[in-house]
Amino acid sequence: MKTVRPQPSLAQPVYHAIVDAICDGRLTAGAHLVQEQLAAQPGVSRQPIQQAMALLKADGMVEEIGMRGLRVTALDLDLMRHHYDIRAALGGMAARKSAIRARDIAGMADQIAARGREILRQGQAAVDRADVGDQIRCDAELHALLYEGSGNPLLARTADPHWRFLSRAMGDVLRSAQLPAEIWRQHAEIIDAVVRGDPDRAEALMTDHDLHAADALCAALADQTSEAAF
Repeated sequence: MKTVRPQPSLAQPVYHAIVDAICDGRLTAGAHLVQEQLAAQPGVSRQPIQQAMALLKADGMVEEIGMRGLRVTALDLDLMRHHYDIRAALGGMAARKSAIRARDIAGMADQIAARGREILRQGQAAVDRADVGDQIRCDAELHALLYEGSGNPLLARTADPHWRFLSRAMGDVLRSAQLPAEIWRQHAEIIDAVVRGDPDRAEALMTDHDLHAADALCAALADQTSEAAF
C-alpha cells in the first residue's frame, strides 16, 4: 500500500504572512482585512484564507467587525501581561533545564555557549543599526536556544502562540522607542548562568528578564496611548 503523506496546510503561509505584516507594522491596529481581496492573490483560494483568519482570531490578532469582515485588533495591555506571565514561567523552566543539562551532559555547555555567543553578537548588531525586525528575531532565537537546550520538545510548541502575540507588542514599541539598553546584557547573563550549569540563577535571571520586559513594554505602550490622546 502506498504511504499517504500529509500535505502542508495552505493556510499556514497565509497566516504567517499576515502575522509578519502585523508585527512589522505594515498592518496597523484597525486595518481592515477583506477576505475576497486576500483570496484574489495568485495561488490563494478562499478556504485557506478562512482557515488563516480563524487562526488569527484564536491568537487575538484580528477581530470581527460585523458583516464587514475582520480588522487588526488594538493591543490589550492586560492580555499582553498575561502572555508575559506564561512566557516567564516557560522561559524560567527552559533556562533551569538547560543549565542542568549543560552541567550533566558532556559537550552541552559548549554547544549552548557557541550558539549563544553568536545570537548575542547578532542581537547587539541589530540594536546598533536600529533594525527592529532583527532585534525581535534574535530575541526569539535566544529563547528558542534554551527551549531546545531544555530537552523538552513541548516547551517551544507551548510558547509559540505567546511569542507571536508578544512579537507584535515588541515591534510596536521598538519602532518608536528603544527598550532598555541592558536587554542584551541580561541575555548574556542568562547564557552565562546556563553554560556554568547554575540552574537556580539561570531560572531566576530568565524569569526576572521576562517580567521586567513586560513592565517596560507596558510602560512604553501606555505612554504611546497617552500621547495619541492629545
